[in-house]
Amino acid sequence: MNLQEAVQAAHQTGDYRDIINGIPYARHIGLECQRFGNDVIFILPQKGANLGNPILPALHGGVIGGFMEMAASLHLIMFNGISHLPKIVDFSIDYLRAGLDRETYAECHVSRQGSRVANVIITAWQKSRNEPIALARAHFLLD
Repeated sequence: MNLQEAVQAAHQTGDYRDIINGIPYARHIGLECQRFGNDVIFILPQKGANLGNPILPALHGGVIGGFMEMAASLHLIMFNGISHLPKIVDFSIDYLRAGLDRETYAECHVSRQGSRVANVIITAWQKSRNEPIALARAHFLLD
C-alpha cells in the first residue's frame, strides 16, 4: 500500500496511526491525531521523555518545535495530496509561554500552496486554544 492509499484508508477509518508510525521521530515523541469533521488536531501526549526541565516540569523546546514541524508535514500529506514526506525549507517558531508537562495540541493551516512550495501556519496550545504556547511558520518543498 502506498502513502496515498494509506491516507485514504485512514480518512475512512479515522485512524492515522499507520501513517504516523511510518515517521520515526513522530513515533518517538508519541504524536497522535484526531479528526473532527474537516479539521485535524495533532496531540503530543504527556510523556516524561519529552521533558527538558524536570524541575518545573516543562517540555523541551526542541520537542515542541519538532512536534509542530511533524504536525505540519503530516497535515500536508493528509490533506494536500503529498505522496512523500515534504522537505522542510524554513521553520520559524515563537515560544509564547512554557509548555508544561501535560497534553499539548497543534492545529495547522496551509496559508499558501504552489506547485513547488507550501506555507503552513501552526498553533500549539495546552489548556486553551486562546492561550497558545507557541506559533510557527513552516515552508516546505513539495517536489
